[in-house]
Amino acid sequence: MIKLLFIAALLSLACRSVLGKWPWEYLAAKPTRPQAVLKARQLLSVGHDASRSEIVEAHRRLIAAVHPDRGGTNEAVHAANAARDLLLSELSGTNRG
Repeated sequence: MIKLLFIAALLSLACRSVLGKWPWEYLAAKPTRPQAVLKARQLLSVGHDASRSEIVEAHRRLIAAVHPDRGGTNEAVHAANAARDLLLSELSGTNRG
C-alpha cells in the first residue's frame, strides 16, 4: 500500500513538472459561456439587461480605475477588455442595444 502511494505521488510530481499542471487539474470542468458572461457582468458591475451604452460606460469606469498609469495592472485591463467584448458580443447575438 505504501508503494502504491509513493508511485502515485511520483507520477503526480512528474505530471506537474512535465505538463505544468497537477493531474487533478485536468478533471476540473471548463468554464461555460454562461459562467463567463456572469463573471464579465460581475466584473463590470452591470445587470443582466444592460444596454450597449451601459456596458461601454461601465468599461470606461473600470479602465479608469485599473489602468497601469493609475497603479493598476495590464492583466486587469485585459480582463476588463475581454469582459466588455464578451458582453457586447452577447448583445449583438440577441440584437439588443
